[in-house]
Amino acid sequence: MSHTTAIAAAPGRLDQFWAETLSQQSITRAKIQEWIKAGHATVDSAVIYKPSHKLRGGESLELTMPEGCAAPEAEEGGLVVLYLDEDVAVLDKPFGLTVHPAPSCPEGTLVNRLLHHFPQLKNIDGERPGIVHRIDKDTSGLLAVALNEPVRLKLSAAFAEREVKKTYLALLHGRPAKDEAVIDAPVGRDSGHKTRMGVVPSGREAVSSYRIVWTSPDKRVSLAEVDIATGRTHQIRVHMAHVGHPLLGDALYGPHKVNMLRREDPMLLKLASRQMLHAWKLSFTHPVSGEMMDFTCKPPRDFWRIPLHLSRKLQRVGVLGLPGSGKSTVLDALAERKWATWSADRCVAELYQPGADCWHMLSSRYGERFVPDAESPVNKAALLEAMRTSESFRRELMDVLYPMVLHKLRAFWEAQGEARAAFAEIPMLLEAGWLGSDVVDLAVGVSCPGELRHKRLAEKRGWDEATIALFDAWQWPEDKKLGACRHIVDNSGSIDQTRAGVDELLTKLRCERAGEIWKLLAWMRSKDYA
Repeated sequence: MSHTTAIAAAPGRLDQFWAETLSQQSITRAKIQEWIKAGHATVDSAVIYKPSHKLRGGESLELTMPEGCAAPEAEEGGLVVLYLDEDVAVLDKPFGLTVHPAPSCPEGTLVNRLLHHFPQLKNIDGERPGIVHRIDKDTSGLLAVALNEPVRLKLSAAFAEREVKKTYLALLHGRPAKDEAVIDAPVGRDSGHKTRMGVVPSGREAVSSYRIVWTSPDKRVSLAEVDIATGRTHQIRVHMAHVGHPLLGDALYGPHKVNMLRREDPMLLKLASRQMLHAWKLSFTHPVSGEMMDFTCKPPRDFWRIPLHLSRKLQRVGVLGLPGSGKSTVLDALAERKWATWSADRCVAELYQPGADCWHMLSSRYGERFVPDAESPVNKAALLEAMRTSESFRRELMDVLYPMVLHKLRAFWEAQGEARAAFAEIPMLLEAGWLGSDVVDLAVGVSCPGELRHKRLAEKRGWDEATIALFDAWQWPEDKKLGACRHIVDNSGSIDQTRAGVDELLTKLRCERAGEIWKLLAWMRSKDYA
């Protein structure tokens, strides 16, 4: 049996008062109601059997907890001890380990392990010997433990007086509108959910402040440093959900987000198998020596793997070059190696087919000039002649055609799923202004000597020098075009030489992708985020 006494600070239900008072001990309201019905609660020394008994405020209350674990047993189990002296131990608690026994978890806790490693804790009475603060079962990180009763009292007072600085790392859904903010919102038991806390007007003061330090390229997840001035149950989880950015993997306070991940990104959900929260930094004055103690604990692998996973975005590669340079040859070599490819020329050809968007536009605007009848595709010869004779018409056509092609290109990128890279042949990539925007990540140029290029165009397409000159004039000069490319594939030799150039290109691109991930990991390590 253990007894707890308190003074009712405000009006309210008896069971609700004890549920809020004992929330740190993981005791459910239903269990408290059982104890009250069994006659284990008194109000001003009178036994009360009704959980709904109304308190006026100011009464003297006592609750006897018959199922408490007054003397937890020592159990074997590992501890990661970051600091130890005669009075204080600082631990790195793994996620999945409950801090202290409770009716719902009477054994297998951190306290049971502590008793095994530090037998002197048996001299401290109570169900939580040595524990001066707690973190949730599925939260990892720093925890200070008092190794004797005088130190426990001093450290407990330091936490109560907010003299201890606590900083957490949290992975959040989305990116808050403000990079830094203070959340001052009272936290108390959620009346509609027995196991949840919430921001409620009758709750206890709770203040958190966060700072966003990283956001994934797709803006789905952000890494935040979170300081808490108070230590309410589930405070960070409640506050971040309250502002619309619950913790990644938090099924209790972000169930809709978890369900969304289950449908849209099962891999990310698998990585975020818990609420992604880590007690990162802890600072306090040593209760005996008076020395300032500062600790930093890097998060476990499951935490820092998520930013790396989310940074593995699709490498969107645009392939360009003047007509006849061999873009299609390079694209075919990439397709042979099972890489996803897309061609703007093929896309335009599809847009010219009966019923397609560009076909409809030309038919409605120019009648039979370019679309002879409802069954025929666009007359490309007539279209080319109009472009040859009227620069204003050509520009007007491009203004209509570019958005249609861009729409198809975005759909191609979107369809690549978990692919590491994909390739789009876009002759007018630079002219359209898509490089350096959110359309294409980098350009690869295909080069070929002018004489050989002209020969190929004459043999394969039947173009004369005037036609070649016309098409060249519509594009940037070759030196400027290739100068904007990160890599060049030489297509002046045999097909085998070109394929070897493609293999070399793929190696370079793979190294660049890996380099970006290593760069992020190095940055995270420099900040003690990994």
